[in-house]
Amino acid sequence: MITLTDSDRGRVLHHVAEAIEANLEMLLSANSQDLAKMEPANPLYDRLLLTENRLKGIAKDIRNVAALPSPLGIESEQRTPDNGLRLKRVSVPFGVIGIIYEARPNVSFDVFSLCFKSGNVCLLKGSQNAVHSNEAIVELIHGVLKAEGIDTAACTLLPSTHDATHELLNAVNYVDLVIPRGGRKLIDFVRENAHVPVIETGAGVVHAYFDKDGDLEKGRRIITNAKMRRPSVCNSLDCLLVHHDRATDLDALLRDMKGKVEFVKDEYGTEWMDLKLSIRIVDSMDEALEHIAQYGSGHSECIITENKESAKRFQQLVDAACVYVNAPTSFTDGAQFGLGAEIGISTQKLGPRGPMGLREITTYKWLIEGEGQTRP
Repeated sequence: MITLTDSDRGRVLHHVAEAIEANLEMLLSANSQDLAKMEPANPLYDRLLLTENRLKGIAKDIRNVAALPSPLGIESEQRTPDNGLRLKRVSVPFGVIGIIYEARPNVSFDVFSLCFKSGNVCLLKGSQNAVHSNEAIVELIHGVLKAEGIDTAACTLLPSTHDATHELLNAVNYVDLVIPRGGRKLIDFVRENAHVPVIETGAGVVHAYFDKDGDLEKGRRIITNAKMRRPSVCNSLDCLLVHHDRATDLDALLRDMKGKVEFVKDEYGTEWMDLKLSIRIVDSMDEALEHIAQYGSGHSECIITENKESAKRFQQLVDAACVYVNAPTSFTDGAQFGLGAEIGISTQKLGPRGPMGLREITTYKWLIEGEGQTRP
């Protein structure tokens, strides 16, 4: 993988995109087998669902990834200390990256495109819910790799079993990094059982705070979009906080969601992944900040206000990977951030944070050249 040129990688990714568009029926047929095993009312159903438009969007995203600058070989530092050695710090792939994810077959394409572009091998560990979809996706990718004379192990689909998860998490010296994508239960399990390095992603308990100086029309649109665009994904709004001076505007803020969303009181800290929304009236911004500090997950938070000082204070004090002013948390996405696609959204502080694109799945090494110096 490391010996392929960026031109090689781009050509392969364009061929994968073309293969998606040429095999829509095959991919949709495989996906329908998985959908048939799940009730449409299940919050995971929308995550599992592939449509013609979604597949065409995936193909577009893969082309976007192919067109991005290579994240490899970037010199982040050069120096020549007193010993005369010439040092360079350059970006390199992690190596072998394992992804554990739930009912989201689009992740298979996203992960492959980002890993391939960055010179990494990917091990895909999907769930039983998406087994037919993932098998069809990897079969398509393997067809392109074979045609290009590239080892198909560059994209390996593991069995959708608990044993495979155990083996992956314990593959010391074989796997360089594992990234779980899913709910809190999955992430906690991976963190507690892994013997290989882990980057936590995904779980999001997301808040929007409507400040006393918030614009009502902006607030209504932002809150509705954050909750209803795709309720099952991690950037979906879970809790709305409203300043008590604007409590009379609550009905207007929720107008577009009435009859579609269940509003919940006195239950906080839940990642709903469904058409449910917790609501709380707070006495001040300080109370909103305290609430977010207690119940947030460090994913994405939002304030709606026309007061610049309040906006600045909110962004300064909220401890999350993505903090918005007058924009919905639905924008927390690698493609929306201009990263082409994302391999996950990191909620931790050590290493990558927020949407992870190409550069976030590279590490670096030092390259040193001398003239025969020896250390005294």
